Amino acid sequence: MPPRQTKSKPRSKPAAKVSLRTTLSDPWRPSREQQLKSIRKRVPDLIAPNLDVLFCGINPGLYSAAVGHHFAGPGNLFWSTILASGLTSRLLSAFDEAELLALGYGITNMVARTSASAEDVAKDELRRGAKALRRKVLKFKPRFLAVCGLVAYRVGFERNKAVVGLQEEKIGDTAIWLLPNPSGLNAFHQPAVMNQMFTDFRIALEAARVAVSRETLIPPIP
Repeated sequence: MPPRQTKSKPRSKPAAKVSLRTTLSDPWRPSREQQLKSIRKRVPDLIAPNLDVLFCGINPGLYSAAVGHHFAGPGNLFWSTILASGLTSRLLSAFDEAELLALGYGITNMVARTSASAEDVAKDELRRGAKALRRKVLKFKPRFLAVCGLVAYRVGFERNKAVVGLQEEKIGDTAIWLLPNPSGLNAFHQPAVMNQMFTDFRIALEAARVAVSRETLIPPIP
């Protein structure tokens, strides 16, 4: 009698790996390898017409390019500073940046190219970036352009004596306010000093909002 044949059970397929990052906006930390591979990536502008403030960084760092969000580096003081200065009511992170639009804030960069450090950006790039930034501001018409980077502004806009605060020139009807660079790699100011500089800007922004409200409620006498 021939031996009884038994059918072997099919092997079950291994369970698919579940990504811990369900959307591109979920917080995650890129590895050094992922950061280096992001050198050719760009971080899209967070922008809309008629914002109260368009914050402008110098250019994206490797960490920001890897995660696709502005001011994302672990040592960057931007998010804690806008909280401390009263520009936001709670601590946001780079992954929450879309929430800024509802507050009337946006973010762009003077130079779109990613680099390991802002010091890697050439002077010619900053000058070309300033021209592109002017065109962007004229198109979207924010109330304030807040440039976060003293040296980059001086070089790009060819204003060698510019200091932190309100600038004499405007771009169309947009006022320019110069702020320090909040990057952990390039920040030259202590957090308390930076918080005060951003607070001064917040006070000026609130004053501008009140002035516009008054003009709307009380039309000028012809």
